Amino acid sequence: MSTHISPAITLRIKEFGESDLLVSFFTADKGRLKGVAKGARRSRRRFSNCLDLFCLTNLEYDLKRKGDLYFLHSCKLVHAFPGLRSDFSSLSLASYMTELTEILFPLAVVDGKMFGLLKESFFAISEGKRGDILRIFFEARAMALGGYGIDLDKCCRCGRPYTGQGDAVFEPRKGRIACLKCGQESRLTPRLGPESVRGLRMMQSSQLERAEVLGLTDEMICEIRPVNRLHIEYRIGQRLKSAKYLE
Repeated sequence: MSTHISPAITLRIKEFGESDLLVSFFTADKGRLKGVAKGARRSRRRFSNCLDLFCLTNLEYDLKRKGDLYFLHSCKLVHAFPGLRSDFSSLSLASYMTELTEILFPLAVVDGKMFGLLKESFFAISEGKRGDILRIFFEARAMALGGYGIDLDKCCRCGRPYTGQGDAVFEPRKGRIACLKCGQESRLTPRLGPESVRGLRMMQSSQLERAEVLGLTDEMICEIRPVNRLHIEYRIGQRLKSAKYLE
């Protein structure tokens, strides 16, 4: 029986049977998977300090599946991200990112860029970077990687190219922006200024390390936040359960 080792982030852990653990993990090369760690609750020798929520590990598991579950052999801890557990807001943000990842990427859907985004986001949270910036960047980039990027290039009604001059409004049903001649600002169609459009466009296509050079102001964050929220809720058809802990 062949085995495989992947860099993996532990997403969820659940007791399984008398002594096993059911582990949901996200890998760089195999996507999101589920596996059973036999006897992990009784003996942690093979999984010493590794099978904790949100840890980055090198995980060894069977490639051949029986049903939907893999068999986990062992793992080695790479990073525990201790800052994720330093306060409730950090833990809530990590949980929110995990939930959005699970929704956008079904089992076995491989996306190395998404794995990198989640890993770098956990590093940033653990290092105490600003949570409001990390959240909107993660939302914008994750939705784009999942195939739900917002079209910021032209008005969704008249087709006029958006050149970065003047405000626009976001229309959730279309996942696109509209010019102010065709759309009107409201709670359900929030406004985006030129700088916010520029920032959102860069977030959708950039790595997280670019966040600090985007020059995001408090005004831009306040404009982008409701756009991301409406976009996510409309595209996935629900409000994320963990979102209530971030309000």
